[in-house]
Amino acid sequence: MWVVGIDEAGYGPNLGPMVQAAVALYLPDDDPAGWETLKSVVRKARGKDDGRLLIDDSKKVFSRGGLEALEAGIVHSLGLKSESFDEFLGRAALPSCLDDLRAECWFDGEEHLPIGTHAPIDRSPFESCRCSTSLVPATLFNQIVDGSGSKGTVLACGLTALMGATRTIGDREPVLFICDKHGGRNFYAAMLQAAFPEGWVVVERESADESRYRIEQLDRPIAVTFRPRADGDSISVALASMMCKYLREVCMRQFNRFWAKHVPGLAPTAGYPLDAKRYYDAIRPAMAKLGLTADQVWRKR
Repeated sequence: MWVVGIDEAGYGPNLGPMVQAAVALYLPDDDPAGWETLKSVVRKARGKDDGRLLIDDSKKVFSRGGLEALEAGIVHSLGLKSESFDEFLGRAALPSCLDDLRAECWFDGEEHLPIGTHAPIDRSPFESCRCSTSLVPATLFNQIVDGSGSKGTVLACGLTALMGATRTIGDREPVLFICDKHGGRNFYAAMLQAAFPEGWVVVERESADESRYRIEQLDRPIAVTFRPRADGDSISVALASMMCKYLREVCMRQFNRFWAKHVPGLAPTAGYPLDAKRYYDAIRPAMAKLGLTADQVWRKR
């Protein structure tokens, strides 16, 4: 079956884009998590550094090896090659989000990737890997929030778009979507009905541990599962988590580089609430000179 992992990074910050990613792997029916099938070529963060590719929850990978470790996973699994950031996004991002991202004052599509140098591997363990991403910068984020009154709508819109982009993968084999839970939310049927309008969403379970659904009346079997900490249980979700974190980190490097040119001595930020306030106060005079409004920089929720 095709197992599509979906995760996000940057939902909580006030600065920089929110990123969501869907990563599809073709895996045996009896190992949808993928760890047993790929154990000879991948390892988790707690595993021995023995030459296998490090794939795990992005926070664990980042804590072990920083941006370089995240990037190595992207290079060897999701097709990052020697190219510009804009070229990579042209292959990996939803077309609907690119214009908004490119309009950001800090965006540098010419930045060369990968940032580090990575030794080649004999064979990628992810020959069937497919990836699609959604990047929502501050301006678009605020527009969605203003239109809906809810920050959660941003997540829902991205999830719907990514499911739509990946649901036709392959040749009518079963598709299993595994998603990290959206905070403490347990009920997703209405969201899924919007993602699959021609199907019929059947609830199998809705609880704190797992929310599980199947979509009937389609041309292939489709199931959807939401679980907390899914990025530690599934290789597909772990790769989606790593892709989100990597793109968010690249964007924040560009964001900090742009504003450092306008505010000498400005310490960089990761964009999370407490430090974001310090950073935003520092750049506000420069924003005024550049003709930028608050909605173009500061995410309101």
